[in-house]
Amino acid sequence: MSFTKNGEKALNQVIDEMIEAVSHSKEEVLHISEETRAEIENLEKELESIKVRVQEMIEEEQELEKRVKKERYRLSEVSKHFDRYTEEQVREVYERAHEMQTKLLVHREKEKEIRRRRDELEKRLKSLSRTIDRAERLLSKITTILKYLTDDFQQVSDAIEDAKEKQAFGLKIIDAQEEERRRLSREIHDGPAQMLANVLLRSDLVERTFRQRGVEAAMREVKEMKENVRSALYEVRRIIYDLRPMALDDLGLIPTMRKYLDTVEEYHDTRIEFQSFGQEKRIDSKYEVALFRLVQEAVQNAVKHADATLIQVKVELKKSKVNMIVKDNGVGFNPDKKKEGSFGIIGMKERVEILDGELMIDSAPGRGTKIEIKVPLRP
Repeated sequence: MSFTKNGEKALNQVIDEMIEAVSHSKEEVLHISEETRAEIENLEKELESIKVRVQEMIEEEQELEKRVKKERYRLSEVSKHFDRYTEEQVREVYERAHEMQTKLLVHREKEKEIRRRRDELEKRLKSLSRTIDRAERLLSKITTILKYLTDDFQQVSDAIEDAKEKQAFGLKIIDAQEEERRRLSREIHDGPAQMLANVLLRSDLVERTFRQRGVEAAMREVKEMKENVRSALYEVRRIIYDLRPMALDDLGLIPTMRKYLDTVEEYHDTRIEFQSFGQEKRIDSKYEVALFRLVQEAVQNAVKHADATLIQVKVELKKSKVNMIVKDNGVGFNPDKKKEGSFGIIGMKERVEILDGELMIDSAPGRGTKIEIKVPLRP
């Protein structure tokens, strides 16, 4: 089947738009790469400054330790010959020894903070270096794609026989993208945006509370605001994980899952026990992403809807299959009763079906939930 002239024109327009989109993506990656390099340069300067400050503080601490030692010796002398000194002299020696000890403790805390900042900068620099490497690899791939599109893909119209099917496929992709954007928009609006708006409102109340009800009440308000900020930060990180946990590409399934569960445990009053069995190996990327999403959805359901205080996650990696169990001690539910808006379980079932796996849910009101997933690993 041959295309009409209008069809060829439309196809060439699509190709031109693809080339423009890929070129734009290349520019964005270049921009990200340049910004990352600039950030690395700034962080390296800050790190160098902090290293100098750490060395200075070490020397200051040594000097303080000498002075503390001297005051301790003086205090020991006074204690041995208490009757030789007046009450004023004794008090002065005790206060000076206490003052020097306090200065040393404060100095050590400041040094710890500076060292912690130094360690954070070093980790951040390593992460940014990996980002640069990934950006360079991506640029290489984009350049290859652009070359293919500009040099060879212009003649692809002769090989396409069913333009309507391709158009329908493209529309499905657009629909999926739009649905994902709508979902993210709802999550950001209902989660971090609402939390931060609440923080903004409550911040106006702190000063009023301090004047009307005193320091203690104001501190309670500040504490609650802090918890709101922590919750908002957790929701932002969760949304980022929903988009794509970058650690999957670098570390693999088990380390990424362990890191994610540690983060969830940190931001919620829920204990999470994680166990992995079998060889901790890399598997095909599509399996790693799918299995991570399944555990993520199950854990989020337990945290948000089950009021669980304990979540147990077990993953067994075998040569030809993966077994996973997510169990909680929450309120439970009736798996046979469909709940309006309960898309989480539906999404898990669909994802497991795509992988030709099995999903079993054992739950009842008042006795928690156990989700068991078995997925075959195919070459």
